[in-house]
Amino acid sequence: MRSHRRSRLLAPLMLAPLIAGCFASGGGDDSRDGGGGDGARLRVALAFPPAENLSPYGADATLLSRLGVTEGLTALDANGSAAPALAESWRRDGDKVWEFTLRDATFQDGGDVTPAAVADSLTRATDAKPAPAALAGVTLSAKAQGERVVRITTAEPDPVLPLRLSSPSLAVLSGKAYADKNRVDPVGHATGPFELTEVNGATSATLDRFDDYWGGRAQASGIDARFIADGTARANALRTGELDIAEAVPVAQAATLDDKTRRDTATTRTTSLLLNASSGTFEDAGLRAAARGAIDTSVFAEDVYEGYADPSAGIYGPAVTWAEGKRTAPVGRAEAEKPGGATVNLATYDNRPELPEVAQVVKQQLEKAGFKVKLTVREYSRLEGDALAGKFDAFVLARNTLLDTGDPVAVLAGDYTCDGGFNIAQLCDRDVDRAVAEAVGIADTAKRQDAAMAAEARILGTDAVVPLVHQRIITGVADSVQGVILDPYERTLVGTGTRR
Repeated sequence: MRSHRRSRLLAPLMLAPLIAGCFASGGGDDSRDGGGGDGARLRVALAFPPAENLSPYGADATLLSRLGVTEGLTALDANGSAAPALAESWRRDGDKVWEFTLRDATFQDGGDVTPAAVADSLTRATDAKPAPAALAGVTLSAKAQGERVVRITTAEPDPVLPLRLSSPSLAVLSGKAYADKNRVDPVGHATGPFELTEVNGATSATLDRFDDYWGGRAQASGIDARFIADGTARANALRTGELDIAEAVPVAQAATLDDKTRRDTATTRTTSLLLNASSGTFEDAGLRAAARGAIDTSVFAEDVYEGYADPSAGIYGPAVTWAEGKRTAPVGRAEAEKPGGATVNLATYDNRPELPEVAQVVKQQLEKAGFKVKLTVREYSRLEGDALAGKFDAFVLARNTLLDTGDPVAVLAGDYTCDGGFNIAQLCDRDVDRAVAEAVGIADTAKRQDAAMAAEARILGTDAVVPLVHQRIITGVADSVQGVILDPYERTLVGTGTRR
């Protein structure tokens, strides 16, 4: 049996450090292959194609950051702390105001990254519908102040604003990205080390090195990215030499890769069963309780994930090392009712190949308890809109709980409150909203942790979410490749030091 002790996360929340160097984008020496000293192009396969026309405000934001296209004012370091990115420093000015001092940087379309441009980009993010998950429950305004400073004011005190601004959905783009009022276009208008030059729908994308990147020229001359939803196909392409990097290798394919090629990384990704609390079968809290009681979560970590996961503990898994010691029992659970043949439309996606198998196990367990279950499996981009619209009774989702901001409270606000932008569970509960709101405003580390766990107890008490398993991510990396960024937050994959 594999050992899965994990240290992770959340610097203002004082988690234990990650393995040193896990975010280093440098690749050691400055060697190149025989490509004329200009660095070979990288061939990369991603599991998820663009789902929202490359909008920076939704799921595609992470796709852009993983390919080194976009960045924000801040980033997350290996300890989960807010680290400099486009902002080289910041300071708090009272409870509601922060000032960020910009470094000298250039947009890929040639313009300077100015305070006015940054303020405009952040303002457009705040006006986006739906709001980016990182801004759930937050109202802010940004203004230029002088030649180098952006002054950001929040309606309520926001002690984790520097963490929040590290979110991929708050990437800074030039004014030209907003020329079309109907969409935001990041192609050629971002600031990262690689510039998108061509996007072929949901099939592939071409990126070239951005030579004026403030962090130095990337060692690879560009990236040829392919979007391959089939995990077996990604692994096969890596084995046959068609790819240099394949993300999210299926557990079933892990044994086919040798030790040097297979990299597994602890993450805060939790796979959960989300139950639609606003309509359909699971609007009834008693039936949600029955579904939760029917699920035996012990089978997922070892049987489905073959040891590349830990049994479920809650919304936060063992990677959030402080959580277990502060976890309290769920609050306010309803009495379970008999299912009596109630029908359940269950859905999941196949970009992460283990999820259909997880969903099949869930289906069997629910049916054994007396539900009638119909399972729908699609590629994620063809499923997300229906899921967010509440068209399913139940949904199996793999969610990185620290992806959006690095703050544990943010995922609760985005996923489980009435106004949450990623509320697939369609949960709208007054007590949950109150508990999350209390946590949002707390600056003290220990007290914020306590409040987050109190909110988790409230959310779990609704039975709108049933955590199933906490997983690791397997990345396939060819022997010739160096400097791949194995990021527990799953925000980055390639950087200036990634090369072959």
